[in-house]
Amino acid sequence: MARVTIEDCLKNVDNRFTLVHLAAKRIRQVREGADLLVKSPNNKDVVTVLREIAANRVVAKKSEEPEGE
Repeated sequence: MARVTIEDCLKNVDNRFTLVHLAAKRIRQVREGADLLVKSPNNKDVVTVLREIAANRVVAKKSEEPEGE
């Protein structure tokens, strides 16, 4: 993959809001020492994480709806 785009990532994630949160969470994991899931030499963490999401190696969990009172 020569270039990763937001549209590539949105094929695997429901919306941009979820994409931002998923990417931010994964970047924190990588910076804390988690192993990379795709080879992406000489790229910054953000690009590498977006490549992981576009490759469907990182997926968002479906959160449970909060219970009403």
